[in-house]
Amino acid sequence: MQLILISGLSGSGKSVALRVLEDLGYYCVDNLPATMLMDALKLYSEFGYKHIAISVDTRSAPTLAALPKAISELKSFVSDVRLIYLEATADVLVKRFSETRRRHPLSGNGLTVEECIRLEREMLEHVVDLGHRIDTSNLSANALRSYVKLMAEADSSRLTLVFESFGFKHGIPLDADFVFDVRCLPNPYYDEKLRPLTGRDQPICDFFAAEAEVAQMQQDIAGFLQRWLPRFKQDNRSYVTVAIGCTGGQHRSVYLAEQLAAGFADEQVLLRHRQLDGRSGDGHK
Repeated sequence: MQLILISGLSGSGKSVALRVLEDLGYYCVDNLPATMLMDALKLYSEFGYKHIAISVDTRSAPTLAALPKAISELKSFVSDVRLIYLEATADVLVKRFSETRRRHPLSGNGLTVEECIRLEREMLEHVVDLGHRIDTSNLSANALRSYVKLMAEADSSRLTLVFESFGFKHGIPLDADFVFDVRCLPNPYYDEKLRPLTGRDQPICDFFAAEAEVAQMQQDIAGFLQRWLPRFKQDNRSYVTVAIGCTGGQHRSVYLAEQLAAGFADEQVLLRHRQLDGRSGDGHK
């Protein structure tokens, strides 16, 4: 049996994630109190369900404090329990609530949307580090669907190493464990022929392959990870997210994320390009 818990901030895409899992054949339950998780799982087991997804968030606020203990108990009953935590920046969440004209779940006490978001983030503070974080601030819904699908299919018995490219002018990813700044490297943006391309295109790859500094940066980042990944595995970490940032998230960071992912092919690797993945798609809910 596999259990995936979905949590995070309202408006960050939890409904999108749950629908993805439902399409993948998971038995999905929205907004179940943490104190009911074990009883529910035993019941679903009796019914023969093998893949289950449950969202747990501030709509069941009084039980949130019990979630860490509940997850520990669940792992004694099910070998594969994983939690996906979705979040986004406050300004993005405010915009989403404004566009959809939906009420924030915590708005009943006369709080503004900004105050609700701040309060909700505080309420979920002890949940953030229990699983894998995904920052949906710059993601299209289609990209989020892809990310959730990949996380569901990953081998939970192995550490997942996530390489994520991004642009500093769009903000640092909230889900990063390590952030490497590669803005000091040569920039193909200033070549008009190369400007429209991305770090995945061959002319850009050729440009960087000719620059010794780029190879040195890649070697230094790879060396750091090779040195410390074994310690993360010993610490029973399930995910480590390495963010590589340049100015716009189109050339340097994309190229290096691609190269590093290829260099760690022996590990369980996921590759994300925040700015490229977030260029199109529908909204979040």
